[in-house]
Amino acid sequence: MSGNVTWDIKSGRILFFRRPFHEYSLRGRVTLSQMPLSITAALTAVLMLLFFPVTLGNPLFLAFLATQVLILALCYFTPWERLPFTSFLIIPILDFISIALGREGGQESLTGISLLAVFPVIWLCASGLYPRTSLLVSFLGPLGIIWVPLFLRGDVTGQDLARTLLLPVMMLGIGVSVSVLTLSMVRQQRDLEEKDAQLRVTLKESKRQEELLNSVLETVHMGVLAVDADGHDILMNRKQRENHRLATPAGNSDPNESQLLVFQADRTTTVPVEQRPVRRAVMGESFTDNLVWLGSGSDQRAITTSARAMRDPDGAFAGSVIVFSDVTDLVNALAAKDDFVANVSHEFRTPLTSILGYVELLLDDHDGMGAPHRDALMIIRRNSERLLGLVSDLLASRSGQLIVSPQAVNVAELVRASISAALPRAAAAKVRLHADAPERLEAHVDSGRMSQVLDNLVSNAIKYSPNGGDVVVSLDSEGPELVCEVSDTGMGMSDKDQAEVFTKFFRTSNVRNTSIPGVGLGLPISKAIVEAHGGTIQLRSALGEGTTFTVRVPV
Repeated sequence: MSGNVTWDIKSGRILFFRRPFHEYSLRGRVTLSQMPLSITAALTAVLMLLFFPVTLGNPLFLAFLATQVLILALCYFTPWERLPFTSFLIIPILDFISIALGREGGQESLTGISLLAVFPVIWLCASGLYPRTSLLVSFLGPLGIIWVPLFLRGDVTGQDLARTLLLPVMMLGIGVSVSVLTLSMVRQQRDLEEKDAQLRVTLKESKRQEELLNSVLETVHMGVLAVDADGHDILMNRKQRENHRLATPAGNSDPNESQLLVFQADRTTTVPVEQRPVRRAVMGESFTDNLVWLGSGSDQRAITTSARAMRDPDGAFAGSVIVFSDVTDLVNALAAKDDFVANVSHEFRTPLTSILGYVELLLDDHDGMGAPHRDALMIIRRNSERLLGLVSDLLASRSGQLIVSPQAVNVAELVRASISAALPRAAAAKVRLHADAPERLEAHVDSGRMSQVLDNLVSNAIKYSPNGGDVVVSLDSEGPELVCEVSDTGMGMSDKDQAEVFTKFFRTSNVRNTSIPGVGLGLPISKAIVEAHGGTIQLRSALGEGTTFTVRVPV
């Protein structure tokens, strides 16, 4: 149906309002507010026609019906939007006059017509406009409906006036109740409107932040993946979608985690499912710079992955964010650098070996060589041996892994031998060397390689104590591990330098600004030797206070 009345087919109910009351125009709201009284007046006319037809001949009752029709027409046809907003309040005032006519014209046939005053009372008080005036009119309007005819007829007694006070008082009570409810509803509506406005602002800001986040994620040249606690994807940016397509096997449009092409550093060995970055992140693990290779063939790419867990307000695991960074160019550049170093080192080794061989032959000729020539040859041999040692270190660092041959060794003796060999250098640098080791402490290690580690650490401790100081080498066992510490009171390192100290060819900024010799291979090679034994090497240092290296290897 058209208009404001519709029929609900499912329930069989008539729905007078197809939309909320406040969404109608002012003319529509005024007409709908008058409608209950108009319908009740029509029902009253029907009752009179059926049971009291004589009353329909009463001019006052006919005036009541006519005024109700006129008032309803006035509600509908008046352009209230063009008039002052409160002008529609004239309608309930006119209703009081109309009801007074109906009461005088029909009370002999149908009692209680004066109760129709409840409709304009409710209208006035529910409008929320001029609440005190509305309450006053709610009392005086019904009172006027009853008292004015009494005064017009004359012969009014106090009992007559008192007897008729119940209706105005009742209407006043209804008006108070409606006013209180309306005031409460208005306040609630204002609160809701304020909250709605705040929610709209918050929603707008949230959408703006979401758009900004999406723009940033789609712009960065790193893959970003967010998963919930169950491992379901909740966010994936453009770069990560490309990574996912790269790792997808041919002919499989929707692979699961175990089917993706994810390989270890050798580019051929598949990474076990439980060790893959996403699975580790779903299990709540956090990690940084985990290198894997995605894809196969010429399209294969090196990816470093990092993950951080997300927590809900209660601290429970709520998912993870995993970042994928393409480092293929860097890995290839490092490999090319290592190849270059290895090739150059091989080229250096052959002539150096030849030089050393001929120097040894010349030194063996004791009779035909004077002291000055022998001293010159000794200098040549010493520097050639140093160059050959440097070449060997370069080749060892290129391989990344060192072969060790463990056997039962008295490590305490290795410590004392390293201290003894370093005493001349320590004396020249005014450094005091101390050894804190038991008489005997055996372990299964490669004696040559472990001596190389000790010599490197002691040599560094002496070199980086340019103003003298103390170097202490301590040895002990802790359970199944052998623990060796080399401590100095030298220049120390900053936190930034400590993070790079085991990187090949790295030298701290303080050392680069001095004349201390070195190429930055001793510590990386020492680390490789210790790890080849299944151990670890760590350091702690403070700038200007000294450094301590701690070596732990299984006994």
